[in-house]
Amino acid sequence: MRVAIVGSGPAGFYTASALQAGDVPVEIDMVERLPTPWGLVRLGVAPDHPNIKAVSRAFEKIARKEGFRFFGNVEVGKDVSHDDLRRLYDAVVYTVGAQTDRRLDIPGEDLPGSWAATEFVAWYNGHPDFQDRTFDLSGERAVVVGNGNVAVDVARMLALTAEELAPTDTTDDAIAAITGSGLREIVVLGRRGPAQAAFTPPELQELGELAGADVVVDPADIELDPASAASLEEGRETARRNVEILREFAARERSDKPKSVRLRFLVSPVQILGEGRVEAVEVVRNRLVERDGALVAEATGEIEVIPASVVFRSVGYRGVPLPGLPFDERRGTIANDGGRVDGLPGVYVAGWIKRGPSGVIGTNKKDAADTVERVLEDAHAGLLSRESDESLEELLRARGVDFVEYAGWEAIDGHERARGEEQGRPRVKLATWRALLERARQLQPRG
Repeated sequence: MRVAIVGSGPAGFYTASALQAGDVPVEIDMVERLPTPWGLVRLGVAPDHPNIKAVSRAFEKIARKEGFRFFGNVEVGKDVSHDDLRRLYDAVVYTVGAQTDRRLDIPGEDLPGSWAATEFVAWYNGHPDFQDRTFDLSGERAVVVGNGNVAVDVARMLALTAEELAPTDTTDDAIAAITGSGLREIVVLGRRGPAQAAFTPPELQELGELAGADVVVDPADIELDPASAASLEEGRETARRNVEILREFAARERSDKPKSVRLRFLVSPVQILGEGRVEAVEVVRNRLVERDGALVAEATGEIEVIPASVVFRSVGYRGVPLPGLPFDERRGTIANDGGRVDGLPGVYVAGWIKRGPSGVIGTNKKDAADTVERVLEDAHAGLLSRESDESLEELLRARGVDFVEYAGWEAIDGHERARGEEQGRPRVKLATWRALLERARQLQPRG
């Protein structure tokens, strides 16, 4: 059975692993738009979290198994079409993640100085599409909108010292901008209360361990309404632990650290203010009300203006439509039933583009295994077939597509690691398309 996996992040590699462990002999071609694999493990995980990035070692083992091939620098919809893939493969699994951000839909959102957090994360992680961005961090206050782990990552990255950044694989330009910034306060805004925050306890706890910044929580901000207190008693251990950590933060005395990270709750941005660029964020105070069995934030009409020179919007990722595939606009996913794409036999999804942007990296392992169960069920039922035995390599060469094989990625990887070793860092990334492709070609002869 020949299977194409489109996307090389965790969901893609976990899909490959589950297929390799299945009872049907399989050849896997992984197709990736970038010259590099690993998706958000390389380009989304915070650089000061090397332990999370270590999952890439498992991906390397998957890639080295017989029957696996990597085709980087190949864009579906441009270099090859969905119809091409269906012709060449028995099954096609899309694991393309959620590639854009959700919007706030408020006035001033597009002012200079207002950024999607996804852009900032991609920039400091060396994503080649985002190295032309310039983030002005010269002001004294930044506002981060959101209460998930990405918001916490952005706040923490903005507060790191030169000594904390030095041993990471943050790009040099980002290190220079962050350590040279004028920021004194990073304010993180949560729409609902502390019991509903989406960040996880380890990420929250880290904010209290920063070398150059105090974490500040107003005790009044974490007083729970009766409904939240009740839900905490009955609900997730994660929420209980988050509230415990926040209470510990609220009890701390301020030190003489040069920066602070201020966590606020029950406030929503109403508009971003400024003449020609961001100057402030107008927020409204919320209260929690029960609606259809859920606690939702309702504006009170109490308004406050927070002066700020830069805003990072971190209210969630969102999938984007792909040509030829049905799209669920409400959920931001490819329309599917348990991983089978609606109305398209032999086409499947796994990861965020299947279920929406939820969970941690490991969540994708079971998700991918569930999708592969459907693939194997359909294979055993005789429902999978392909029209052609032409290989993807033959098709790409005929079209003059300059694809990057796994050997090309290993050339990039080895070069980055060697540069990093000289500086006591895990790697120093190549962060432009030109540099990545030139390095890949040095050890990958063209046919």
